[in-house]
Amino acid sequence: MTTPQGPAGPFPVSDLSNAAPTPFETQPDADARAELADALGLLALRKLRFSGTIAAEGKRDWRLDGKLGATVVQPCVVTLDPVTTRIDVPVTRRFLAEMPQGAEGDEGEIEMAEDDSIEPLPRVIDVSAVMAEALALHLPLYPRSGGADLGEAVFTEPGLAPMRDEDAKPFAGLAGLRDTLTGRSDDAGDGEDQ
Repeated sequence: MTTPQGPAGPFPVSDLSNAAPTPFETQPDADARAELADALGLLALRKLRFSGTIAAEGKRDWRLDGKLGATVVQPCVVTLDPVTTRIDVPVTRRFLAEMPQGAEGDEGEIEMAEDDSIEPLPRVIDVSAVMAEALALHLPLYPRSGGADLGEAVFTEPGLAPMRDEDAKPFAGLAGLRDTLTGRSDDAGDGEDQ
């Protein structure tokens, strides 16, 4: 069963119904997708759809529950070849009339709430802005094409042997140092007992 969806908004909070959820759906056209792709550093944004509802939560707060679907094309971090990724994620935002008080840290800094879905209640809920933010947060950080390998980069001064990953064994070096120090302290202790 499909749920009927409403307009794309933006939705003035004063126009929202406290009695029933307000449905929304937005599917940006090719020009809007291209503009968003450019802003996010994508090669292409083939599909984008965001739909859901905005409902009252208590007397003064509002909750947006939606589903974001997108097909993005990014450059591979190794080869720069196009990498296509499908994103299908739930999105929740809670718009609070009064934000919870954060504990004050050192030098008067205010710590952010642990719940990253909460935001101060705006006059207008812009589902397109929520969609763009959610898309940016769910993009793969390091897209890789199949079989792409970073390989090993080796740098050194001319005339010196390069240091490779297998040469850098910090824990083995620490264990050797521990054994050396332990051996010396044992020898020193033995000398005092005699």
